[in-house]
Amino acid sequence: MSKIPLILICDDQPIIHETLGVYLKSEGYAYTSAFDGEEALKKANSDYPDLIVLDLMMPKMSGVDVCLEIRKTSAVPIIMLTAKTEEIDRVLGLEIGADDYIVKPFSPREVVARIKAVLRRSGDQKESPTATPILRFDDLEINLNNYEVRIEGASVQFTPKEVEILYLLASHPGQVYDREQILSQVWGYDYFGDTRVVDTQIKRIRQKLPPEGYPWSIRTIYGVGYKFEVSP
Repeated sequence: MSKIPLILICDDQPIIHETLGVYLKSEGYAYTSAFDGEEALKKANSDYPDLIVLDLMMPKMSGVDVCLEIRKTSAVPIIMLTAKTEEIDRVLGLEIGADDYIVKPFSPREVVARIKAVLRRSGDQKESPTATPILRFDDLEINLNNYEVRIEGASVQFTPKEVEILYLLASHPGQVYDREQILSQVWGYDYFGDTRVVDTQIKRIRQKLPPEGYPWSIRTIYGVGYKFEVSP
């Protein structure tokens, strides 16, 4: 018997839990609830949900802080919810490691559709028989099994999204990816107008990689995008 996916709903409004819960159950999902940030973090670590629906603004601990804490140890898919509509909030959600972003008020059907899409993409990444989960170059190892990057054998702290972007580029050395392609392949959606998220992520990746002395690097192709380059 296959495992029923467990969704953790984190929001301080009971109506959100009641409404989403009805739709989730009708689609064959189980769910558990958290009504403040501290409870959300606790349940994320104890209940092992398959996906987290996380409100940006919550009592005791914000959704941003919860997401950042979760991302230190887990790559569990996260969909951010917010009542705000400013682009900076949308970009922030993606930058801190969220997999998707939905603005309130929303249709419960839309949320469930997004949950299905994110879980499907997450499962495809784990189960793809053609993917090579570990990439190795001189003194660099990118492991998509445990979302770990090692340089000269030492583990370097990367967020899951940073690992996925680095893996995407490094899996096809020399191939140029534009920002829209990176957004689509890493986040699974077309985030039109949010391409600066990619620039921010690339900047952070470069800060964690050695600046020079290695035969590999991420190059900027101005006016186009980025590529992972390996010197002969």
